[in-house]
Formats: sequence, structure tokens, C-alpha cells
Amino acid sequence: MLIKSIFTNSSGILVSRILGFLRDVLMASILGANIFSDIFFIAFKVPNLFRRIFAEGAFTQAFIPAYARTKQKIRFSSIIFLQFLAFILVLSLLVTLFSHVVTKAIAVGFDAATVDLAAPLVAINFYYLPIIFVVTFMAALLQYKHHFATTAFSTALLNLALIAALLISKDLEKYVITYYLSYGVLAGGFLQLFVHILALRKKNLLKVFHFKQLNMKATNKFYKNFLSATVGSSTSHVSAFLDTWLASFLIAGNISYLYYANRVFQLPLALFAIATSIALFPMVARAIKNSDEQKALQLMRKSFLILLGVLSVATFIGIFFDQFIIQLLFERGAFTHQDTQNTALILTMYMIGLLPFGLSKIFSLWLYSNNQQFIAAKISMKSLLWNIIFSLALIIPYEAAGLAFASTLSGFILFYLTIKEFGFKRFYLLIKA
Repeated sequence: MLIKSIFTNSSGILVSRILGFLRDVLMASILGANIFSDIFFIAFKVPNLFRRIFAEGAFTQAFIPAYARTKQKIRFSSIIFLQFLAFILVLSLLVTLFSHVVTKAIAVGFDAATVDLAAPLVAINFYYLPIIFVVTFMAALLQYKHHFATTAFSTALLNLALIAALLISKDLEKYVITYYLSYGVLAGGFLQLFVHILALRKKNLLKVFHFKQLNMKATNKFYKNFLSATVGSSTSHVSAFLDTWLASFLIAGNISYLYYANRVFQLPLALFAIATSIALFPMVARAIKNSDEQKALQLMRKSFLILLGVLSVATFIGIFFDQFIIQLLFERGAFTHQDTQNTALILTMYMIGLLPFGLSKIFSLWLYSNNQQFIAAKISMKSLLWNIIFSLALIIPYEAAGLAFASTLSGFILFYLTIKEFGFKRFYLLIKA
């Protein structure tokens, strides 16, 4: 079942990433690497950061173990859904009302004129967050039932919507294109929502939306774990966001270089590490709940060996063919050869950290399945603190490449601390068995 689930997730992610690269190729050709691409990436990065930390990472890591343990699954899931959705809708409204303040906070290096351009896009893109939270909630229910296909393949719908937006607007002014892209983000979110509703209906899971009076005490432990998981799952996403924030102080184009390089880096990370962790998590959580630690360790060992092999190959390819990859994917239209060289160097810096970031995801599941979200949060905070230190030390001499390498260094620290908590002896026995 593990291999089948990994393959399902990997296949869906591969389809999505192929379409994502097609989207990025079109975007690089039509927008290039300049102020217009920078402001769209800034606007889209805000809801993406919240989505990855709150709606996907932390929520799933806290929800699935709690959902597995509770005896009142319908009542528990209903109150969690309503509370989260209400909070996210209020947050989205506040971002709309104070979009200039939010934009200035996330791109301090932007001047007033650039902030004026970016602020409306930030407000539009942020409404992707409440849509995708509902999708994530539905996906968590499907994951618990070992149904991964809908979620894995539905991510392609966002890329299809953005590709359509680019094709429709390609002959318009560049700033107008960023508006088309922003509304394309929302359209993609609604498409994802639609297919998940169909999947839940087919699985007879729509009954979880049961809005009767509930016992609030049942959710207290979930929120404690969720807050810890929020910190614990945030390292790589906050690191990427920190890169963008600091890059706003550099010359125009650096934000785009970081974005394109990180997109390539995220392909093997998502295709192998994230796909494996999504499939592995509910299985490990169930085994831990049933006090079957040996089964959980066997599942983790199999996943570790698979990841170690494929991520090692991906690292080698990414480092030694960095310029060829960027040139093949992006160098056309407004994306110049100099842009390729700048992006390729950053890609190499990211790829060095592929193994530690990828393998950390496997062993962090052990902590989440054992309700040790607080420990995972402490590990994440230490890693993030080192990332900030490395970033400040490397940005002046090495600019955007230094920011990428700082993220990689923090990944090694994250891996070391995660294995330390998992147990060096247990880790040694696991890889030796």
C-alpha cells in the first residue's frame, strides 16, 4: 500500500509540476525577470506561505492524529472546520483593508511606487487561502481513508488556470497580465475545491459537515498540537519567504531568480519527499495509535531507503546540470542568458540541501505521530534562527546565491536536530536493519 500511495502522489505531483514548469516557461517568456514578475511573485507568495504552513503542513500534521484518536469524528471535524474557516476569512478581509501595509511588510525594499503596484495584487491573491483551506480539510479526510489521487492530481488545476490566464493576456501590458494571473489563482482554487467536493461525495464523507452544538474541550488538545506544528512545519517556507524579503533590497530580478531556482529545487522535493511523507503519515499515525512501533519503524525504513536513493540522484543532476536545466526551461523571450547564469548559481546552492530537507520530512513524522509537535517546533525554530544568521552573513558578499545557501545550511541543522530527537541509536538500527 505504501509504494502504491507514494506512486499515486508522485504521479499527481509530476503532472502538476510539468504543468507548473510550462506555466513558468510562459511566465518567463512573457514577463521576464523584472519588476512586474517580482510584484506578482510577492503577491502570490503571501497566501502560499500561509497555505503551506497553516492550511497544509501544520493543519494536516495536527488534524490526522487527532482525527484518528477521537471517537466523535463528525463533531470534531465540523467544529475545527468552522473555526478555521472563520479565522481565515477575517484574516483575508484584514489583508484586503490593509494591503499596502502588508505589502510593505513583506517587501521592505520596495519603494512607494512599487508598493502601490503590488498592493492590489496582494489583496486579490490572498483570497486563495480560504479556498485552499477548504480543499486541504477535505484532502485530510481523504488521506485518512487512504485516498490520495484527487488531491495529488488536483494541484494541476491551479497551473492550468494560470496557463490559461497567461495565454489570454499575453499581448496586453505587463502590469495588466499580473491581474489576469491573480484572478487565475482564484479560478484554480475553485477548480480544486470542485473536484474535492465530488471526491468526498463519492466516498460518502460530506456528512462530516455536521454543524450542531459541539463540546469545545474536544478541540483543546488539537489546537495545542496545531500551534506547535505551525512552527514545526514552517522552517523551509519561512526560509524561502525570508529569501524573498531580503532579496527585495537587491536589484530588480533577484526575487525572480530565487523563485525560478526554488521552483526547480521543489520538483524533486515534492515529487519524492513530500509525496512519500503524505503517503506515510496516516500509516505511521495509525501504527502508533495501535501501539505497533515496529510496523511504524519498518514503514519509515522503507521510505528512508527510497528517498535516499532518488534524492541523491536528483542532487547530482541538479548540481552538475544546473545551467543546462535553467536554459532549457526558461531562457527564451524576455528571459536572457545572463538571467540563466544568475538563476543556475542559485539552483546549485539550493540543491546541496535537497537531501537534508527531504529526509527531515520522514523523521519529523515520527514526532508528529507521537504528539511531539512542541519538540518539532523547537527544532524548527533553532533551524530558522540559524538560517537568519547565515542569510545576514551571506547576503552582502554573495547576494541572492548567499541567501539560497543560507537556507541549505539551515536544512542540515534541521536534519541533525530531527535525527537527534528521533534517537541516534534508533536511527542507526533503522538504517542497518
